[in-house]
Amino acid sequence: MREGSLEAPTRHPIPWQSREFYDTAAIEKELHRVFDICHGCRRCFNLCQSFPILFDLVDESPTQELDGVDPKDFKRVVDACTLCDMCFMTKCPYVPPHEFNLDFPHLMLRYRAMEADQGRLTFADKQLAETDRNGMVANMVSSLANWTTDRGNRTLGTVFRDAAGLHPEAELPKYAEHRLQTLAAAYVPSVNAEAPAFGRKAVIYATCFGNYNAPEVGIAARAVLARNGVETEVVYPACCGMPLLEQGRVADVAANARKVAAEMGPWIDKGYDVIALVPSCALMLKFEWPLIEPDDPTVARLAKASFDLSEYVVDIAKKEGIAPGMSDMPELMTLHMACHARAQNMGQKAAEMLRLVPKAKVKVIERCSGHGGSWGFKKEHFDIAMKIGRPVARQVAQAEKGFVTSECPLAGVHIAQGVDKAAPDASHPTLVTHPIQIIARAYGIDAVPGGRSL
Repeated sequence: MREGSLEAPTRHPIPWQSREFYDTAAIEKELHRVFDICHGCRRCFNLCQSFPILFDLVDESPTQELDGVDPKDFKRVVDACTLCDMCFMTKCPYVPPHEFNLDFPHLMLRYRAMEADQGRLTFADKQLAETDRNGMVANMVSSLANWTTDRGNRTLGTVFRDAAGLHPEAELPKYAEHRLQTLAAAYVPSVNAEAPAFGRKAVIYATCFGNYNAPEVGIAARAVLARNGVETEVVYPACCGMPLLEQGRVADVAANARKVAAEMGPWIDKGYDVIALVPSCALMLKFEWPLIEPDDPTVARLAKASFDLSEYVVDIAKKEGIAPGMSDMPELMTLHMACHARAQNMGQKAAEMLRLVPKAKVKVIERCSGHGGSWGFKKEHFDIAMKIGRPVARQVAQAEKGFVTSECPLAGVHIAQGVDKAAPDASHPTLVTHPIQIIARAYGIDAVPGGRSL
């Protein structure tokens, strides 16, 4: 047996349709096996909170080995996992094809799937994952929704957060007045026929966050792509299901995958690429969905046609050449590399994209922001989420000016709150929701009709 593996990591399909997948005894046995390997290795001690919890459980047990840990405490390890995939992608030497066959995130997913199958999900958690319903309602009453969810609201906001299990100090994302789909229909940028990449066509998968919370990201993406000769359409059949995956609701994720893949299929037939605005959603389309629906050819086809937004712009720059016309932007750009962008195993595409801007100075931070999807908003996790993200916040605060951005919009909100805590009286870099907006500014595109800032 070799120590570690030099082969490229691979993942097995998720057998969620088998009843054994949800078997409590089988899951506990696999937890024992995997946790014992992790305890003997400990290379992941500085990643998410799952590993310090696991190692403390072992070290504080009577035997100081895993056999001294009460299996009931394994849930604490599972609950701390954010499914960021960083242990699998960057740390673990025992992932497949190594014979230890260790996939820590998917084991945590399996445990949560067991809980969901046993009806152990709370009503509040189920409602938080209904992103499409929540978004459609909130867009219709965006001012009221944002007032209610504002952390400064100590009246109705307190009641809402208590009911939803959210921490009173967590900064929650805001809802837009108009959906991306609505704005995209009203604002169709003209395609630059002189651009080197003229002739490309792409469908922008709006994502739930891009559609309901930050439509300016999609508008900026369309404008930049049009400047580079790319004809685009905005399509949004349903959420990618990442919030459902975090809760172990794999069957619901599979249903969303089939729905989105079916609607994207005709666009792919017409020669369109598919671009996801949020890295978590790109990860789902490209990697998780094919593991959940390995026998569905429409899902497999969509995975091959899908790009992360930054990845797509860099692909244009490398293959055809980026369109001219960007102005110098000497301001420091502090870029947080989102975990789900890193998990796509494509390199630092957002950094490569920002360096296309003349005189760009890009500072890359490749550490966890601490938010972990809805995890970092929860009452029981917010304080540790802020602690995990503190090194990132300190680095951003040191920049004092310029821009700070992350491909993950939730990470950006979390980092900004951490910066406010780290240096409340200092000047801070301007938070930009997505790096594509900086590219838009460099092209001189800073607003859409109606004055909405990019």
